[in-house]
Amino acid sequence: MPVPSQQIRYILSGGGDGWEILHRARQLAAAGDPPLNLCVGEHDEPTPPEILAAMDASARGGHTGYAGLAGTPGLRRALAERVSARQGVPVGPSNIVVTGGGQGALFYALNAMLDPGDAAVVIDPYYTVYPGTIRTAGGVPRIARARTENGFQPDFATLDAACDGAKALLVNTPNNPTGAIYSGETLEMIAEICIRRDLWLISDEVYDGMSFARPHRSPAALPGMAERTVVVGSMSKSYAMCGFRCGWAAGPEGLIKLMTDLALNVAYGQPGFVMDAAEFALGRPDIEARICGTFARRHEIARRALAGAQAARAGASDGAMYLMIDIRPTGLSGRDFARLMIEEERIAVMPGESFGEAAAGHVRATLTLPDDQLHTALTRLAEVAGDLAAGRRAAPAA
Repeated sequence: MPVPSQQIRYILSGGGDGWEILHRARQLAAAGDPPLNLCVGEHDEPTPPEILAAMDASARGGHTGYAGLAGTPGLRRALAERVSARQGVPVGPSNIVVTGGGQGALFYALNAMLDPGDAAVVIDPYYTVYPGTIRTAGGVPRIARARTENGFQPDFATLDAACDGAKALLVNTPNNPTGAIYSGETLEMIAEICIRRDLWLISDEVYDGMSFARPHRSPAALPGMAERTVVVGSMSKSYAMCGFRCGWAAGPEGLIKLMTDLALNVAYGQPGFVMDAAEFALGRPDIEARICGTFARRHEIARRALAGAQAARAGASDGAMYLMIDIRPTGLSGRDFARLMIEEERIAVMPGESFGEAAAGHVRATLTLPDDQLHTALTRLAEVAGDLAAGRRAAPAA
């Protein structure tokens, strides 16, 4: 019988997907025993009804046929205005392509930048799909580890060495999974490396509205970077529109044109009624402020829940909807601790190892539970970690 392609084998060669705890949480929920689920970055509140009403009106008004490959003119204008305001660099509609979520933008950008065998660098910890998406373009993922002791900010020597001979660098700030926001010094270091080594830069900024402890800055705004940078954004997080699959890429016009041509062969554009809903949402900054404000508040709740905990230490999370928690004093790996929490406590958190090796001995908590449940889950997590570290509770059998 025919065999699968070597290309698909290569794309999936990174091993497991790292989501076994989430799968277990959903299995328990289906069986009527739902855990407190802090695994996945999906809102606990639904998409705002006014956005749904805008989408419904568009669909009922007839915008259900094929829409423009690069996006509707109105949405591209709205996105250009947003990106220009947040980057501080003028961007026009011709610098924008609308994609199937932020993931679609990553796919198009990497395929426009890489030739087979080219290396692209990602910073560990990284969003789980980054290496596989690089492989979809025939690229070779290279890993530059950031250290928890440095707040998961990459250091120059490690990043520069990983970029030697590479074609592209992919960064994410505010960061998933750590919640770190790159400092001005880190961004200037990234720009220096990109310019000196003549790299493309993909800046994943899907959490740009969730900058709490320090302001978000885009590396595209730094001198010499606009012509080599693609900024990735999405409606998913700041507007609670995850299932709409509406993202975008902003970058040099020539590269955006190539990405749009690729879209013809991949998705043939995005649904017009979804893009109309996105355009409506962008015109309502109060919606984004309300949704992002929820996560600013929950960051403070999480910090209070873990305050003083010696065996479950909150990382330097400045934004996004995540908290990376260091549980190394327990003596367990992130995987073993997460398994214990789901099976014995019915609290679901992601192992740090799901996002690379730099966060081994950590777990990621997503701040997507109502405030009281979030406080309960994290307080209990800290208690369990403390009992393990003090020997008051036995570690699970291997």
